[in-house]
Amino acid sequence: MTPRQARIFPLLFVVLWSTGFIGARLGLPHTEPLTFLLIRYAAVLCCMTLIAVLTRAPWPQSAREWLHIGVAGLLVHGVYLGGVFIAISQGLPAGVTSLVVGVQPLLTAVGAGWLLGATVSRRQWSGLVLGLVGVGLVVAGKLGTEFAAHAILPAVVALLGITAGTLYQKRFCPAFDWRTGSVAQFLPTAVVTLLAASLTEHFRVEWVGELIFAVGWLVLVLSIGAISLLNWLIRHSSAVNVASLFYLVPPCTALFAWLLFGDTFSGLALFGMALAVWGVYLARK
Repeated sequence: MTPRQARIFPLLFVVLWSTGFIGARLGLPHTEPLTFLLIRYAAVLCCMTLIAVLTRAPWPQSAREWLHIGVAGLLVHGVYLGGVFIAISQGLPAGVTSLVVGVQPLLTAVGAGWLLGATVSRRQWSGLVLGLVGVGLVVAGKLGTEFAAHAILPAVVALLGITAGTLYQKRFCPAFDWRTGSVAQFLPTAVVTLLAASLTEHFRVEWVGELIFAVGWLVLVLSIGAISLLNWLIRHSSAVNVASLFYLVPPCTALFAWLLFGDTFSGLALFGMALAVWGVYLARK
C-alpha cells in the first residue's frame, strides 16, 4: 500500500458508501426493499462475471475459499443491506438507522480484540467513543419519534451483520481478487435474498426514472466501486481502522442530502461532524 493510496482510498470509500442512503431514498418508494436489493444483486453479478471472464481474473481455488468469501459477502451485503433497507421501508428515519449502525466501530473494536487478537490502544478507544458522540450529534435533529418500535430490529440486525462480516472477512479471507471475489460474495447473497423476498414480498416494481437511476448508481458506484474499495481496505488495514471510517458516513450523507434535496442541519450537527472527523483521526492514527 502506497502512502497516496492510504490517504485517498479511505476518503473515496466514505464518499461512495455515503451515497447508498441517497440511492435507497430514491428507489424505495417504487419497489419493495428486498426486491430492490435482488435487482441490484442480479445486475452486479452480471457485470462482475463479465468483467472477470474478459479480464481472465483468477477464481477461488477451493470450496473452502468459496465458502469463506460467500459467508463474508452474505453478512456484509445480505444481512447489512437487507436490514437497512427493511428498516427504512418500515418507517425508521434514516437518521435513526445511521445512529444504530453507527455503533459498528465500537463493536468491531471489541470483536477485533476477542476474535483477532488485535490490540486497541487508549487513543483508538477515545477516538471511537468521540466518533460515536459526533455521529449522534449529526443525526440528533433527524431523530423523529413517530416510528414503530419493531422497525429498529432490522437496523440492529444490519449492525450485527456488518460487524460480523468485517471481522469474518479479516479473519478468514482477507485477500482475494476483487472481480471474482465479488461474484463469490454476491451469489449466495442473491440466493438468500430471493428466498426471503419470495416469502415476504410480492416483487412489486414500478420502472420509473428514479428507480432506474437508483439501481444503476447502487450497482456501479456502490456494489462495484465502494465494495471493491472496502475489500481492499480490509486486506490492507486493521479491522478497527476500517470500521472507524463508518463514523464519517452519516455526516457525509447529510452533506449529500443538503446538496441534492435541500435538507438542513443545525450548528450542533456541524459540531458533530467535526467531532466525528476528529474521532476517526484518533482511531486511525
